[in-house]
Amino acid sequence: MKVLICEAPGNLVYSEKEIPVLQKDYSLVKIKRIGICGTDLHAFEGTQPYFNYPRILGHELSAEVIEANGATGFENGEMVTCIPYFNCGICIACKSDKPNCCVKMNVAGVHIDGGMTEYLNLPSYSLVHGEGLSYDELALMEPLAIGAHAVRRANILPGEYVLVIGAGPIGLGVMEFARIAGAKVIAMDINDNRLSFCKDNLQVKHTVNPLKADPLEAITALTNGDMPTVVIDATGNLKAITDGFRYLAHGARYVLVGIQKGDISFNHPEFHKREATLMSSRNATREDFMHVMAAMKSGQVKPSTYISHRVIFTEVKAEFENWLDPDYGVIKAMVEIK
Repeated sequence: MKVLICEAPGNLVYSEKEIPVLQKDYSLVKIKRIGICGTDLHAFEGTQPYFNYPRILGHELSAEVIEANGATGFENGEMVTCIPYFNCGICIACKSDKPNCCVKMNVAGVHIDGGMTEYLNLPSYSLVHGEGLSYDELALMEPLAIGAHAVRRANILPGEYVLVIGAGPIGLGVMEFARIAGAKVIAMDINDNRLSFCKDNLQVKHTVNPLKADPLEAITALTNGDMPTVVIDATGNLKAITDGFRYLAHGARYVLVGIQKGDISFNHPEFHKREATLMSSRNATREDFMHVMAAMKSGQVKPSTYISHRVIFTEVKAEFENWLDPDYGVIKAMVEIK
């Protein structure tokens, strides 16, 4: 079978490997779709935390079950996706019903090899039934679940102003589920094309480009001076994260979904007087995946609007670097394996 390996930053190599041997409590699947996300792009750039090389990238997956080994209720030939954060089941986080931040977390395509391959062994407990969704839709469940989880962490109430910093694929998912929760969403990004996408496709009425208007003044005006009661960063950019503290209302919650390698600093008196809450949001849970699936089925989320670029597996190496270029206009690149 063919695999695509990120040997080092900036270096992708196709290779041939044997189809994996079925292991106990693992199911063998044939990969059908692989969504490209910021984690993959950052790994290619060499800026992804928790990462070492060489690595087979890819964790936004849909697949056909070849052999459902120990996967109760699953059948050979079934269309599935997976929850690609493989947890130990026994640590403090797992026992606290937080498998998404397991102490011994192995994320496909990050800590261990992922889905840029024709066949893959997946832990049987990680499989998710397709329930009539397409391979494209199933591959988009994971990035949308990241957004849904961040919104659940923020405990958004109807009518709240929610500022989402970053209109990449994860930020777009955050906006979708903040809107579904009843929020008045403000999208911030330095890419006008992405901000137009938010308005045209996600029902986001308010957008701010901090390169073209003073963001503090713009957000103050949009919120009638109150400022957002929820700010969610989906950039992983240190300056954007630091600037986000400036936009918090008194009593606000700040959720960091994006991640970068450095330290974060902020003014303690300003943060303290607001009695603000700072939290991170890591990965997603099965509950979030089911929420995404329900939103897709009800038409609240239309996954097809996200896919802007589509390539076959053998074209990925040639195209990958282009996806880093903002002028290339990528919302979501989807890889197909026949």
